[in-house]
Amino acid sequence: MSAPVTVVGIGADGWDGLAPAARREIASCQVLMGSARQLDLVPGDAERVPWPSPLLPALPGLLSRHGDRRIVVLASGDPMFHGIGSTLVRLVGAERVRAVPHPSSASLACARLGWALDGVAVVSLVGKPAALLVPHLHPGRRVLVLGGSPAEVAALAPDARITVLEQLGGPRERVHHDLAAADPLHVLALECGRDGASTTPGRPDDTYEHDGQLTKREVRAVSLALLAPRPGELLWDVGAGAGSIAVEWCRTHPACRAVAVERHPGRAARVTRNATALGVPGLRVVVGESPAVLDPRELEPPDAVFVGGGLTAPGVVERCWAALRPGGRLVANAVTLESEAVLTRWRARLGGELTRVEVSRAAPVGGFTAWRPHLPVTTWAVTKEDPMTEDLMAEDPVAEDPMTEEDR
Repeated sequence: MSAPVTVVGIGADGWDGLAPAARREIASCQVLMGSARQLDLVPGDAERVPWPSPLLPALPGLLSRHGDRRIVVLASGDPMFHGIGSTLVRLVGAERVRAVPHPSSASLACARLGWALDGVAVVSLVGKPAALLVPHLHPGRRVLVLGGSPAEVAALAPDARITVLEQLGGPRERVHHDLAAADPLHVLALECGRDGASTTPGRPDDTYEHDGQLTKREVRAVSLALLAPRPGELLWDVGAGAGSIAVEWCRTHPACRAVAVERHPGRAARVTRNATALGVPGLRVVVGESPAVLDPRELEPPDAVFVGGGLTAPGVVERCWAALRPGGRLVANAVTLESEAVLTRWRARLGGELTRVEVSRAAPVGGFTAWRPHLPVTTWAVTKEDPMTEDLMAEDPVAEDPMTEEDR
């Protein structure tokens, strides 16, 4: 593609709502691309190219085919706000994309409701699972949902007051609460009730479907504090069990990602169900035996690794450490003497900190209450400061240890 692409934002009011600069771009272009609905909103003699379905695989070919002509792409509202403009920048680079924005649907919705836009969470469900909404539902919060099914959103937020804002800015604009009668071109505004859970790690154990292979609440909170998730980072949760570490890593920020590695297909299926139920359906689950399944050709290098199961399998720590990015964190938990010995030996080679976590919970004993202790957990946490430290791992210090089933 030789010529730059201009992306013009347009609202439901069509040509009448466009600024003079946007009109000039459309009037002077040779190729006009957009959805069939958008193309019908504007006049002109340019060649019109409606978006195919699916769009993303076809987009590079469309741009290449018309690369020597002046192209204008129509976008809904602000092209750089959950719009095609961001996609084009990723595809061809910011230097080849010029955006002419229009007020976004979020801006228009807040204007109608009297809400401060900077105090509202905006969640796009266009082509995405509705479960992504779950982490944003907190008591008293205001949330705008773009492209969501009213019925699915209502099912996820049963105590929220939901307002439908449809055809914003156009002659058929309507604001109402009849979810069943919502126009396809709508925004949903949620005023959350009392339901909703914190995104701070350490959710109650009964939040998760599990068979006992679960990192307990208090240990989970400590482990995630040591893993120190930051927006945009990727975690490998090796020996994932119920997937609680990976799930809560992803819940700390919408940009956090995780790969849960689990050798038992039944447990792997539970990880997927837990991830969906708790609002992080994008969590990737890989089924297989570690370390063989930790293939660097198949898995993106992680920013952090948690090893909670299969710690004594030869090669697991080596593979995880080799894949870890410089500056990344590795945290491993042990409850057996054999797995604790593994951590002790690795700590002697790579450094880091060993911590013993012991938790007791009050429980009834007859007519009284007593402390019921859980198995103590030894945690090893180390940061990969120097990428050359792989040289310290020429020999496997646990090659003779048998594979054990870790109690997470």
